[in-house]
Amino acid sequence: MKDVNKNRLFLIVGMILLAAIMRIVPHVPNFTPIAAMALFGGAYLTNKKLAFAIPMIAMFLSDLVIGFHSTMWGVYIAFAIVVGIGMLLRENNSVLKTVGAAVVSSVVFFVLSNFAVWASTGMYTPDFNGLTQCYVAAIPFYQYSVLGDLLYTAVMFGAFEFARVKVPALSKI
Repeated sequence: MKDVNKNRLFLIVGMILLAAIMRIVPHVPNFTPIAAMALFGGAYLTNKKLAFAIPMIAMFLSDLVIGFHSTMWGVYIAFAIVVGIGMLLRENNSVLKTVGAAVVSSVVFFVLSNFAVWASTGMYTPDFNGLTQCYVAAIPFYQYSVLGDLLYTAVMFGAFEFARVKVPALSKI
């Protein structure tokens, strides 16, 4: 691996790890960089295995601190789908496409993580009515997810693009 590739890889991995650390610090509920971290990894880690592995490892490491729960399977499936969405941004990316991907990521995360709450916790009846109640109860938190996803996506993608302008060698894969 060339030095240029190593520098690019270290910067991307460092940004993903920093985003994972942000999950640990006190924050407004659901205002976290989870989706942005997955989207960013998918978009900028050109090796498909690393694109999934690095964000997943970062997520797992932060979960070691935060703690595990019965709905993690839904969170990790959503996270993997968001990495895939990020991969779609690799070619012909634009600000509008990135914003759209962040919003779609928020929806994916909302649907899957709340489905996991309904399916795994026993908090709701195991029928369509219970599923509907689960989603309705989660709506007040969704605004924070969308805002967090948009902010952190802008910060991560913007910071990396700024770095690429200042250090053109980072553009080389």
